[in-house]
Amino acid sequence: MSPAPPLLPGLAEAPAARLMGDEVPACPDGTRLPSYIRDHRARLRERFMEGGAAALPDYEMLELVLFRAIPRQDVKPLARRLLDRFGSFSGVLSAPLPRLAEVAGVGPAVVQELKIVEAAAHRLARSRVMNRPVLSSWTALLDYCTAAMGHLAVEQFRILYLDRKNILIADEEQARGTVDHVPVYPREVVKRALELDASALILVHNHPSGDPTPSEPDIGVTNQIRDAADLMGIVLHDHLIIGRAGPLSFRSEGYL
Repeated sequence: MSPAPPLLPGLAEAPAARLMGDEVPACPDGTRLPSYIRDHRARLRERFMEGGAAALPDYEMLELVLFRAIPRQDVKPLARRLLDRFGSFSGVLSAPLPRLAEVAGVGPAVVQELKIVEAAAHRLARSRVMNRPVLSSWTALLDYCTAAMGHLAVEQFRILYLDRKNILIADEEQARGTVDHVPVYPREVVKRALELDASALILVHNHPSGDPTPSEPDIGVTNQIRDAADLMGIVLHDHLIIGRAGPLSFRSEGYL
């Protein structure tokens, strides 16, 4: 049997550089992009397509993102500077805009590309938990919360609202605070649960310090929300604290 023709005629014969977006790279003076940069980009993209993200270290994954923002320069030095400043690929993506702008070589195009990738990652992670039974997809939930909150510079308090089948029906930010405090009002949490006809809650907040160990105020407000929810027949399943060291579950640690 003869092989099927390509979906787009001519695509199979197209040079790899053209398919990867480097068809006619040029420097500001009109000359072509140096071959060593052009070849490096082609090799890096090929390795990614063959082996996925696991085949690349953080700095090379970051280079792939920067290729689009800076099409006519070697971006490896910038990738290294960003990782030195923020520690990891995810740390770069979630870095606050003012801190990104402090890094030499970061302009509006770089910021835009980084934030597009960050938003896409959050949306993908969220799609894996919304409208699904949360208790049977717990790992996906932890991944989502860590991606969304693990690198925030201030504390954020989110409420996950579940229906009678423990399906996640809403994920809402309840409050945003400072580096070590966020105001939370149990009455507002329960009021919103009633508005959504939710039957259960999961509380989630982050510790910008990176240490997910609960503070006395964390424990106190959790007990207040649990008591208020109990009065209305609403179950508090858990309170998750997200830190760079990983998430902590109040239920698993015996606080609930």
